[in-house]
Amino acid sequence: MELALASAIGILTAAGVYLLLRARSFDVILGLTLLSYATNLLIFGGGRLVAGKPPVLREGIPAEPAYYTDPLPQALVLTAIVIAFAMTAVIIVLAIRSRSDNHSDHVDGSRAEQEFQRREQQRHDEAREAAHAAELVAGNESVPAAGAVSSPDREGRA
Repeated sequence: MELALASAIGILTAAGVYLLLRARSFDVILGLTLLSYATNLLIFGGGRLVAGKPPVLREGIPAEPAYYTDPLPQALVLTAIVIAFAMTAVIIVLAIRSRSDNHSDHVDGSRAEQEFQRREQQRHDEAREAAHAAELVAGNESVPAAGAVSSPDREGRA
C-alpha cells in the first residue's frame, strides 16, 4: 500500500509540474490542481492513518492513543481542500480575464503566442525546403521547381 501511495504522489507531482511548465492557462490550472492533490496525499501518508480507528474520543473505548488515529492530518487535508478550491476559482477568474483582454489563453500574452507561431512556421518552412533540396539531390524528376512549391490551403487544395 505504501508503494502505491508513494507512486501516486510521484505521478501526480510529475504531471503537475509538467503542466505548470506549459504555455497555456488551462494547463497551468490543471497542474496546480494536481499538485494540490499530491500534497493532500502526502499529508495523509505522513499522518499514518489507520483504518477502522476513530479520530475522536468515544464512549466505551479507552482514552489511549493506541485506540485512536491522529485527527490532525484529516483536519489539515480538509483545510487544504478548501484553500485549493478557492485558489482554483481565483485562478480561473484571472485566466478568463486574461483571455478576454489578450484574445489568447497563452500565459505570456498574445505577443508571445504570435512569436511562437512565427517561429514554428519558420521551422516548418525550413524543413520543407530541406526535404525539397534532398529530393532534388536524389534526382527525383517529379519534384517541381523551387518557386513552384505551394502549400495547401485550408480546404486541402494546392
